[in-house]
Amino acid sequence: MLSYLIRRLLYMVPILLGVMVITFLLFFVVNTPQQMARQTLGVKAPKQQLDQWLVNRGYAYPAAEPGGDPIPVPKFINTLSGKNPFDSLLVHTIRDLAMFRLGTSNATNEPIAEKLKRGMGPSLMITLPAFLLGTFLAIVISLFLVFLRESLLDRWGVAICVALMSIPITVYVIFCQWVASNSLSLFPAFGYNLEGFSTARFLALPVAVIVLSGVGGSVRLYRTIFLEEIRADFVRTAYAKGVSNSRVLFVHVLKNGMISIVTLVVAALPSLILGTLVVESFFGIPGLGDIMSTAIHTQDYPVIMADVYIGSVLYLIGLMLTDICYAAVDPRIRLQ
Repeated sequence: MLSYLIRRLLYMVPILLGVMVITFLLFFVVNTPQQMARQTLGVKAPKQQLDQWLVNRGYAYPAAEPGGDPIPVPKFINTLSGKNPFDSLLVHTIRDLAMFRLGTSNATNEPIAEKLKRGMGPSLMITLPAFLLGTFLAIVISLFLVFLRESLLDRWGVAICVALMSIPITVYVIFCQWVASNSLSLFPAFGYNLEGFSTARFLALPVAVIVLSGVGGSVRLYRTIFLEEIRADFVRTAYAKGVSNSRVLFVHVLKNGMISIVTLVVAALPSLILGTLVVESFFGIPGLGDIMSTAIHTQDYPVIMADVYIGSVLYLIGLMLTDICYAAVDPRIRLQ
């Protein structure tokens, strides 16, 4: 087990390096530091202010002569005379992120760690209930459809799941806001207020949207998993011994199908912390998804880089936890 975990941790290093390099290239090929400076300071900002902004954020070296132009920081290897060959923006970024020094936001000059810490709470308050409720509903509905397999109700259930999968999440957001907020005035359509029970009114609609948008695909997938298990030899043996349908479904089929379900559930855990970009933006929830959306609009490179890096780390940890859960659920599996 220990050697397996060490190997998995070592595998994470080149993957994280690749993610950071690709993100860096995508950002600096599409944009330049000068464009980021104008995006933050405005198109009418004077040249001296733009140059100082580039120097302060490490995108350029100070000018060699007073009043001269700053020297842009090379993206990979710095070949300037008298400079360290590894004194480049990419190397500095990788080094700082590896040590979880996330830096400061270009747009607000606020420490990124504080921004992410502040947004983690609102994100978890909508993603965690939606995740638990969605997983529970998906398992129960899929077991019910398997119990009624090949019946008319099963076919209609599958058709409804396909329909739910085919609808974009933005349609769910607009529809729920129109019905629950504008027509019935049950819940606020926008905003976030952390004050006791009133918080539930602001979170109920985003949670419902996330559950509705994901339950169709989960039910179809879980139904397929359970159908494979119910056709296995051990299930036929259980029926031959006179075991009831409910016991077969909830004891034999559910237990053996948990291996595949654990894979999907554990792999989805990082998304709980990272939040949902679309839902948080539409409902005005100040979570991590909204922070990422704002950073994309303002071309806030440090925030985007930090968010991508943390998301990659969480995802790789989730994959490793999935393998560990395999061994915990099924004793026949050994981690080597």
